Amino acid sequence: MDYVRFGQTDLEVSQLCLGTMSMGSSAWKGWVLDEGDSIPILRRALDLGITFFDMADWYSIGRNEEVVGRNLLKMSTREHLVLATKVFYPMSDDPSDRGLSRKHIAASIDRSLARMGTDYVDLYVIHAFDEVTPVEETMAALNDTVRAGKVRYLGASTMYAWQLAKLNHAAVLHGWTPFVNMQCQYNVLYREEEREMFPYCRDQGIAVTTFSPLARGFLARAEQTARTAHDLYQEFYGDDIDREIARRVREIAARRGVSPAQVAMAWVAGNPNRNVPIVGAARTAHLDVAVEALALRLDAGERAFLESPYRPRDEINDQNPVRRPRALHLD
Repeated sequence: MDYVRFGQTDLEVSQLCLGTMSMGSSAWKGWVLDEGDSIPILRRALDLGITFFDMADWYSIGRNEEVVGRNLLKMSTREHLVLATKVFYPMSDDPSDRGLSRKHIAASIDRSLARMGTDYVDLYVIHAFDEVTPVEETMAALNDTVRAGKVRYLGASTMYAWQLAKLNHAAVLHGWTPFVNMQCQYNVLYREEEREMFPYCRDQGIAVTTFSPLARGFLARAEQTARTAHDLYQEFYGDDIDREIARRVREIAARRGVSPAQVAMAWVAGNPNRNVPIVGAARTAHLDVAVEALALRLDAGERAFLESPYRPRDEINDQNPVRRPRALHLD
């Protein structure tokens, strides 16, 4: 495992980040692993050299941070780990227990730290853009978490480029801490962030983390799993063009003697748009496949073969989580 500088920060992170939405409590969602089944995956990640872990308070409504954070701290030193968590989604029926208000951010960071058993997180990510709370209130509250020593760096996830620019503009105007990371969906079936988000992040020196490299599993297999059966994002994938790209992934995999998952992962990890892929795992073998994919180099012809059927499609953001992206008709 190699380690890379995270944008313009002093963080050194592993080439892969382990996304842990699938760890916490099966009572939250049936496909989520309980603590006993999560521990071997966390241990295997550390054995493979992964030091970057992505959590969220909303995952298993807090149980995710307990299972992941506390067990990692038993297996490794705090200084060796890069821990990220998120804030935004509802944590209870209380209408103030959600969003990016000053009140919710202040309460959420303290609860997250207590659940994980640490004094600080390396990266605190807003899970989506809050269309209700003024950006100045959000950025001032996030800046307070950094000044208090509870957060080292700030990240954002799943929004339009103009929204990220608006938030960072407010930070610059007031001398507050800006976002140094954007977390967005990216795979060979969904490349819309190449239009504006990637160029903006390159220009601003913002590190990019990408999730769903296998397109919610669509590129890795044909059958449904316990997770995909209840995954709203599955509706985004599956038209004729998606199936053709998936067929090409399988064709290259057969030619190379590797799995389709490795080819799909290699397309993201070796992309000219530099990023740190966030990978999920329901079994330790999933981690082995992801790490093996780092060594797989697709040549220019293979990349072109995978990319050529692509067409522009609607952007995905969490304000419209169940809308299927369709091809854009420009005529």
